[in-house]
Amino acid sequence: MTTVEQVMEAVARWLLHADGITISGGEPFDQPDALETLLRTIRLASRLDVLVYSGYPLEVLEGRLRTMDGLIDALISDPYDVGSTQTLALRGSDNQRLNLFTELGKARLASFERPIRPGERRLDMMVDPSGEVWMAGVPGKEDMNRLARLMASQGHRVETSQDRSNRASHD
Repeated sequence: MTTVEQVMEAVARWLLHADGITISGGEPFDQPDALETLLRTIRLASRLDVLVYSGYPLEVLEGRLRTMDGLIDALISDPYDVGSTQTLALRGSDNQRLNLFTELGKARLASFERPIRPGERRLDMMVDPSGEVWMAGVPGKEDMNRLARLMASQGHRVETSQDRSNRASHD
């Protein structure tokens, strides 16, 4: 199990260069105590905006969010819906909502309450020395499958969560 201290140690050198901090899946709110500790530690270490992604609807999270008041600047809530369109900035599917909680969140992230502009969707990818691939950004619906095909064409074995999901639905 990774501790909050280990997470902060891993990101500490990047905080001076970051525009903001994004916390995403698995599901951050499935570990509420660790999430709250991480958020409090981030607030002590920086003045960056904090964006959290959750597959839970805002209404389910309201009680927990009250205990984290001021720690989360913005929240993308609601489950990813593979059947939904994907035209809105920062979201994997258009059913997801951008919730702005603080003045910092409104100042930094309100401009993302809009459709994606042509050519705007970007993924940053890195392969570390161990061969693990790291990605930042919100991929388009077919981006992971395209990446898997490209990697496979170069002799790499690749499996995406979408592949596993498709297999499970056919079993």
